Amino acid sequence: MKRTVEIGITSLGICLVSLATISLQVSIPATQGYFNLGETMVYTFALLFGPRVGLIAGGVGSALADLLTGYLPYAPATLIIKAVEGFIVGYLSRTLTKISRKKWKVLTLILAITLSVLTITIGLTYYLGSGEISLGLPFTGSTTLTVTFTIEFWIIVAMILLFTMIFIGFKIDPLIGAMALSIVIGGSEMVLGYFLYEQFVLGYMAIIEVPFNICQMIIGLLVAIPLYNSLKHYAK
Repeated sequence: MKRTVEIGITSLGICLVSLATISLQVSIPATQGYFNLGETMVYTFALLFGPRVGLIAGGVGSALADLLTGYLPYAPATLIIKAVEGFIVGYLSRTLTKISRKKWKVLTLILAITLSVLTITIGLTYYLGSGEISLGLPFTGSTTLTVTFTIEFWIIVAMILLFTMIFIGFKIDPLIGAMALSIVIGGSEMVLGYFLYEQFVLGYMAIIEVPFNICQMIIGLLVAIPLYNSLKHYAK
């Protein structure tokens, strides 16, 4: 019975990860990739149901979205990168609860400064200008909007990242800190994985997409942890 429930939950996770990934896509012409909201569901299912569900739902659901929306060159890499990401978040969120509060403050401060500086530096250096946002689901049509990424945009993103992580480390319960740190580590694997694949396999200037993938991680963190707190009683 337990096995059947896990299969059902994993199937639901695959569907929701895929839908979240497809629902909003920001095309990045330099790498032929896209920004999306898939991390919100990858992290939520990994936190709620552990590494095995996170691995399968994250990998299969994300790769399915690539296949459905025409990003075929990315599908094989996505299957592996997002699967590992889901596994890391699910596994670490269950093993990092023993870290002391003092260590949480130090770790989150270091991570906050490092990631915010990295985000704003890469954003201002490599990507200022216009991009396209495609809204819609497959087979239902879509609306494409043109947006401009400015200096102010990257400053705001970096500041949100900095203060959010500091707040989590200094003011939030260590359990929340464990989940946040797990997401940051899993998300960093995702950022690095796509960078390596785009740079050395597809041959694109992969550094351009790094800030967008960091933004995916941040949004995923901000959505997944509240969802976990709202749904955790139903996951037992």
